[in-house]
Amino acid sequence: MKILVTGGAGFIGSWLVEALLNQDHEVKVIDSLSPQIHGVLPQPDAPWLKGERSVEFIRADVRDSVAMDQALQDVEAVVHLAAETGTGQSMYRIAHYYDVNQQATAALLEAIATRHRQVRRVILASSRSVYGEGAYELDGQTLVPGPRDAERLKKGLFEPTGPNGEVLRLIATPETAPPFPASVYAATKLANETLGHVFSQAYGTRVVALRFQNVYGERQSLRNPYTGILSIFSNRMRQNLPINLFEDGHESRDFVHVSDVTRAIGLALQAELPAFSLINIGAGVPTSVLQVAELLRSELDSSSALEVSGDFRAGDIRHCYADLGQARGLLDYAPAVDIKEGMRRFCTWVRTQSVVQDRSEQAMAELTRRGLGKARQ
Repeated sequence: MKILVTGGAGFIGSWLVEALLNQDHEVKVIDSLSPQIHGVLPQPDAPWLKGERSVEFIRADVRDSVAMDQALQDVEAVVHLAAETGTGQSMYRIAHYYDVNQQATAALLEAIATRHRQVRRVILASSRSVYGEGAYELDGQTLVPGPRDAERLKKGLFEPTGPNGEVLRLIATPETAPPFPASVYAATKLANETLGHVFSQAYGTRVVALRFQNVYGERQSLRNPYTGILSIFSNRMRQNLPINLFEDGHESRDFVHVSDVTRAIGLALQAELPAFSLINIGAGVPTSVLQVAELLRSELDSSSALEVSGDFRAGDIRHCYADLGQARGLLDYAPAVDIKEGMRRFCTWVRTQSVVQDRSEQAMAELTRRGLGKARQ
């Protein structure tokens, strides 16, 4: 196929483009090379940007309708990865996140509907964040708790509870769990899913929304202080600086290696699917932030102290990991890289990168100043 990848010079995009080229697809990329991700003088770690592979690259913002029309010419499928991704930052840059994440997606779908009907499939990069908290079991029933109360968080009461304060049992979160976004970023991703569903029903274009869990791996941005605890932790550990573990360190996520995510996208481009599909993509197991920090410290041979601070951010959730039943059934997907192997690969790559200035404390201080979190004084 001839495929357009928006945000193709980014973390997931750079992996995906290589994979598509290896499968003999023809690839176009549109990417703005955002300074927050790529630096003021961008040098993306993508071989095809260095002229090693044949890719048509358009440096432009996905909100640029003229550039998007150029990018959409003659393509048969679109993988829409371009987005702002910082959960905390989204809570005060609300209009910007709406514009980049939601309005740009609406414009993309309108362009396909009105001027580029040759596009037959759209893959939307969605997020586990649309669930808010992950799924739990209480008295044999599945429930998804609402966003956690800031006053409870200030008191160090981090675990979600039932309607009457009951203890809950964490379970894998299926796509049928009711969405309950806890951040502006998550709200934009859920809105895009809704747009994709309406669009697919109206125009017959197949739309697949992939709800990515916490994607990590080689080439993720080490500069962006608003996303990716692995980037923040590894950068500080290489300098033997202390690591601030938010809450009590036992909050957990489903960490999925970027190679597994890339493979899932490839499967979604080829599989026979309904007009609209929602599919979780993850490792299918929870890993605590403390476990991740310990793995990183060991792999990087660091002496960084792991400091449990009780800090928290508005929009963060306590636990979530994916039910992969849909992914197995619709895509024949199963993760291939476990957390230990993935961390080994990530740390091997990190050692080849320059140490960058750590801005995580400034980012957290900004959230605290705006009343969206609590940082140590």
